[in-house]
Amino acid sequence: MKSRRAMAVAAVLPAGLFAASVLGASPISVTPAGQSAISAAPAEQEAARIVFVAGPKDHGRPDRHEYERDLQVLKTCLEQAVNVRGIAAELSTGQVPDAGELAGAAAIVVESSGDRTPGETHAIFPQAATTDGRTYDAATMARLNRFDALMKGGTGLVGIHYATWVNNETGRRFWLDWLGGVADYGQDDSKVRVTDWHVTPVSPGHPVLRGISAWTYREEYYLDELLPPDPRRTPLLSVAPTDGGPGGIVAWAVERAGGGRGVVTTGMDFHDNLRHEQHRRFLANAILWAARVEVPAGGVVCPGPTG
Repeated sequence: MKSRRAMAVAAVLPAGLFAASVLGASPISVTPAGQSAISAAPAEQEAARIVFVAGPKDHGRPDRHEYERDLQVLKTCLEQAVNVRGIAAELSTGQVPDAGELAGAAAIVVESSGDRTPGETHAIFPQAATTDGRTYDAATMARLNRFDALMKGGTGLVGIHYATWVNNETGRRFWLDWLGGVADYGQDDSKVRVTDWHVTPVSPGHPVLRGISAWTYREEYYLDELLPPDPRRTPLLSVAPTDGGPGGIVAWAVERAGGGRGVVTTGMDFHDNLRHEQHRRFLANAILWAARVEVPAGGVVCPGPTG
């Protein structure tokens, strides 16, 4: 005996189409010309792949410049956020994987040392002292050009803290194109300051600043990074020391031709600052935005460090 559902289908479909319907074939529609056409069911949206790349802990006391620990917290934050879905996150350590392994990534998040000191490791560029200071060897240029193709193809990039310090001239040109600003300091660390800061959102309508209000904490920020005129760049955060003295813009976003997005923050020295909800939310929002994932209206809500 036909089920009631089958009888109802039979009543509205021509005989030749009824069998396909009850046998579970793809839905069939009738075109305006009366010809049947099989319509594919809408595909489920693929999870956004976010690749975190942490340089080795190559200097500093415990709880400072803890690149892998920092990024593990941010990875867990997005995976366990109560208002974020559709994320596939992975953590890589050392140098950024080759472009072939990064194909399909929505965003890459880099936290490492800069390129200024031979005993440290930048996650993307060789240390400047191993180069002529102007360019790189052929193999390195080939690798960087492949990475650049990802950036031009729409992959997002987030650069955090010391990773923004790039001394090699070619490395700086790449970084400026990808992210719109660079710590052009040479060996001068006079613009690097640890103190208590008032942190203020600058462009409150930007999605990265959803759920972000002003806060105060102790952090190391890099001031006066090289920010050439760039219409792609939107300032996100400014800081002012609580004891007076210079401050300025310390975080910004860029939207590149080709659809790629970038975010820089020059602060993220102290691992324990990830316990601060505003600081953690800003970073999580930035990663989502760079990956072209919708930032929740109130910002990311997620756990901080557990250790």
